[in-house]
Amino acid sequence: MAGKFVTSVGKDGKHYFVLKAGNGETILQSQGYAAEKSCANGIESVRKNSQDPKRFEKKVATNGKFFFTLNATNGQVIGKSQMYKTEKGRNNGIDSVGRNAPDAKVVEAKD
Repeated sequence: MAGKFVTSVGKDGKHYFVLKAGNGETILQSQGYAAEKSCANGIESVRKNSQDPKRFEKKVATNGKFFFTLNATNGQVIGKSQMYKTEKGRNNGIDSVGRNAPDAKVVEAKD
């Protein structure tokens, strides 16, 4: 099953997307965008930048869990992962974004 970008509007009125793997697990979530068009541009940026390993920044949270961000060429964070218990889990998450993002369809969240 292929991955997908799921878009939604938050209670704050901002537009968000999450990238879900084929199994339905969220592997990347966006910041809030003021406009729907900006959110769509963010998705296209994920598609492009997910193919460059240098765009992923591997991090460790203060609680010792592992996560990553995907950054645009200008250094701005496009999306952030969930927290992982292990480095291997985080690295698998990065690989999953790279595999799923390029061909993922875009769907609106169902209420």
